[in-house]
Amino acid sequence: MTAVEFIEPLSHDEGVRKVTELFKQAYGTEPDGVWAAPGRVNLIGEHTDYNAGLCLPIALPHRTFVALKPREDAQVRVISDIAPDRIEQADLDGLKARGVDGWAAYPVGVAWALREAGFDAVKGFDAAFASCVPLGSGLSSSAAMTCSTALALDDVYGLGYGSTDAGRVTLIDAAIKSENDMAGASTGGLDQNASMRCTEGHAILLDCRPGLSALESVSQQAFDLDRYGLELLVVDTQAPHQLNDGQYAERRSTCEKAAELLGEANLRVVADRVNAAYDPQAALDEVLDKFDDPTMVRRVRHVITEIGRVTEFVDAFAKGDIDKAGDLFNASHDSLRDDYQVTVPELDTAVNVARAHGAYGARMTGGGFGGSIIALVDKGHGQEIAQLIADEFEAQGFHAPRALAAYAAPSASREA
Repeated sequence: MTAVEFIEPLSHDEGVRKVTELFKQAYGTEPDGVWAAPGRVNLIGEHTDYNAGLCLPIALPHRTFVALKPREDAQVRVISDIAPDRIEQADLDGLKARGVDGWAAYPVGVAWALREAGFDAVKGFDAAFASCVPLGSGLSSSAAMTCSTALALDDVYGLGYGSTDAGRVTLIDAAIKSENDMAGASTGGLDQNASMRCTEGHAILLDCRPGLSALESVSQQAFDLDRYGLELLVVDTQAPHQLNDGQYAERRSTCEKAAELLGEANLRVVADRVNAAYDPQAALDEVLDKFDDPTMVRRVRHVITEIGRVTEFVDAFAKGDIDKAGDLFNASHDSLRDDYQVTVPELDTAVNVARAHGAYGARMTGGGFGGSIIALVDKGHGQEIAQLIADEFEAQGFHAPRALAAYAAPSASREA
């Protein structure tokens, strides 16, 4: 059997050196600085962000580095270590939504979104990107790219938002707009908030209700794996991962229609009422009885129960009740598989192997339809479980998975 590949994060020095060299090679000059933003893994609270729900992400130690220099004109040139011999170009003047194709839409879209929001000081730029966040893994490589770009543009154009948590919300809005409107990939904001607002050793409990202040929308929750002798194993299944084929938008639309049928602004309002009821199951059944469409019933059941699981997980982990925390991981995955129907055979297989070999709990993380799973395991057991998953993948003829060890890392920052 082939040994499973573990993806190590780039160190600060490696990331700065790699991206600075790429920048100089592409543009023949030094960048003004280097910034970096992390990928994320969502512990629990999946497909809840666009339902005004709760999520619990951590920032990964794996980051996307950007070396950037502002320009006097509206031209943008970008290059990536994925294709280091190809510079992509765009012009911000007259640029419209969906006006840039391919990966360049993400960084170009951030500058476009800032200008659309009235930040006229933002002009063109040259940038180079180097990343160790695995692509297509459901670990938010796109948010790492847009957030690192937003922080860099904030810095070089003196916008003044990157230095405070409240200010970063403005930059997050630009990153979200870039992904939704320029790249055409739906995102609810979980990924960008994690990349910009997480702190070391903590998950953020993210409340996605509209109209909340920065202070109200995020609370830091200790997530110290060492304290309980644990490891958080992430396995990237390498199953083809495509969210922008309408599946995500279809589910979002179903949830919005369901809230409308219930006469509520969003499903969070319903979830809070159900989860606070004397008999939550009876309250949930009463809500679901109002729908004729069995697909809508399944989608709504997932969202309402998943929002409840987030607060239960926070409580369980804080108390050191790791068995309960693991059970909640399992319940989340089963709901995503059966009710939200966003898993694929690779995700289910990886979860099943992890559960069968000692994980306290395992679940898919991210949007689904491919991507990654996470498993809460005893410290020192992650490598063994990752290898068992890889062996089973080989036996079933799947692509070889990759693994990484996750812990709660810091958010986006200037690196050089």
